[in-house]
Amino acid sequence: MAMDQLLAEVSRLHFPRPPATPAQITAFEVRVGWTLDPALRAFYLHCDGCTLFETLPDAKYRVLPLSEIQRARQAIRASDEDEDGAASHYTLVDMQDTNFVILDVAAPKGGCYPLLDAFHETYPEEAPRIAASFEEFLEKALRSGNRSFWLSSEPVKE
Repeated sequence: MAMDQLLAEVSRLHFPRPPATPAQITAFEVRVGWTLDPALRAFYLHCDGCTLFETLPDAKYRVLPLSEIQRARQAIRASDEDEDGAASHYTLVDMQDTNFVILDVAAPKGGCYPLLDAFHETYPEEAPRIAASFEEFLEKALRSGNRSFWLSSEPVKE
């Protein structure tokens, strides 16, 4: 499904925040030292974060606003040391259970950052890839029935 269709679904059926401004995106990119890929840029220009399926505090999927994105090792381990995770791993989705979906900004493929599962008990030793892009992640999340699709043995709804 195309990103514009996914964003329309987020607006129609879920809980988006107001859009980020171009100035907020620029300030974010200066702060973190990397640029949003095209799907992430489209998302943040559409909404500066959202929850899927439910509102807080019950939401499982909380796509973070730009102001809350940080190095995964800081969010998960409260450390900025290399042994606590790669400097290129950044939080993107708070799964509301001390686990995150993170981006690896050092490993773009086809202009997109891969998304990884950062389980607080095994990160950084284990951080399996769960989507090749934010667009793929968002589509699977929207079809998940509010489950962590990468952990479920049930097929994702089409």
